[in-house]
Amino acid sequence: MGQNGKTIAGSLLLILGMLGQGVHAQGNGRGKKEISGAGVFHLGQDRDMWRPLIQMTVNLSEVTSIKSTFQLRTFDPEGTVFYGDTKGGEDWFVLSLKEGFPLMQISKENMLLSVAGGPKLNDGKWHTLEVSNQGKFVVLVVDRTQPLVVGLQPKVKEESLAGVLRLAVGGILINKAKLLVQYKPQIDGCVREGNWLNLSTPWETEEEEMWPCHENIKPGSYFVGKGFAVFNYSVLPKQTEQGITLEFWGDMNEMEGTICSIKNPDQEPIFHIVADKITKKLILTLGSDKITMKSSSRRLRVTFLTDVLTVHLDEIVSEAMISVSEESQAGYSDIWTVGSLSIGGLLGEDNTGSHFLTGCLEKIQIQGKNLDMNLADKEMSINSHSCPA
Repeated sequence: MGQNGKTIAGSLLLILGMLGQGVHAQGNGRGKKEISGAGVFHLGQDRDMWRPLIQMTVNLSEVTSIKSTFQLRTFDPEGTVFYGDTKGGEDWFVLSLKEGFPLMQISKENMLLSVAGGPKLNDGKWHTLEVSNQGKFVVLVVDRTQPLVVGLQPKVKEESLAGVLRLAVGGILINKAKLLVQYKPQIDGCVREGNWLNLSTPWETEEEEMWPCHENIKPGSYFVGKGFAVFNYSVLPKQTEQGITLEFWGDMNEMEGTICSIKNPDQEPIFHIVADKITKKLILTLGSDKITMKSSSRRLRVTFLTDVLTVHLDEIVSEAMISVSEESQAGYSDIWTVGSLSIGGLLGEDNTGSHFLTGCLEKIQIQGKNLDMNLADKEMSINSHSCPA
């Protein structure tokens, strides 16, 4: 295909075509660092959820290839993989995951479309994705099978492409309101082994230090002692006559810090669970009452009933109980209607956190259902869907 006569699909492939390549960074004089080399990128790094992890701008005249491949690994079902645009953001492309499936969204010449399908990618394995231009079609192939195809036919003669191409990984450069399909943007996943249009142009990042991608991972949520996730009452289940049950799975002997805390607005936390790695103890606090238990277990179940809180460890009959005192009753009775739940930190009065957890929670459930970390109002310094294995 000639450089001056690319089809509409070809222009989209230019947007699709490039990702970041490395993790070695150096300054560029604009307050950002340059990233180059064939490296691995962790897309879940702390930042504004929609802001790209890395990005670049390149002249379209430099682009000579229209085929790209890269590998993606994640347990996370939702989030942005990469983005690109031309004409200052008038024409754009986004590749993301939603419910584990690849989702492509395209805006071009007053057309807005989306297509989703192919195999689920959030199984924790490395998958090879290939994007190519085949005439009037943009084709996404996963692991060399099951192509996902978008056909585009302009009604007017397309102008020759000129100007610049902006590219971004792990975020977008347009207002999220322009998306046809809305989704939660941040993804706990890694990309590697990119071959992006044979260009050597370095990428830029505002990050001082890039998160590592662990060689082997397993499902769970990994807390590094710096952050936590906060869930608003609006996404939490409402209390029933049988109460509300929280369950946590993991090696609690290897945990240190606050596993969870619950508080009402403008109050101190009314309930929290703390793991002490040195003493091998779990401390559960409700108001002024405490229970101390051995942490040599892999499953902790806490049930909030009307006037009592019950605690079970593992599958054996190991039960403790805290009666709700008059002092605690006022706040306890409405924590599931106005309160907030944090996983991995102790909530303060202004919803900031402290005493953060270090360790892996392999599973978190409320009322027998897995807690979706993508529903958190605030998520900081967490691998939300994976732990080192």
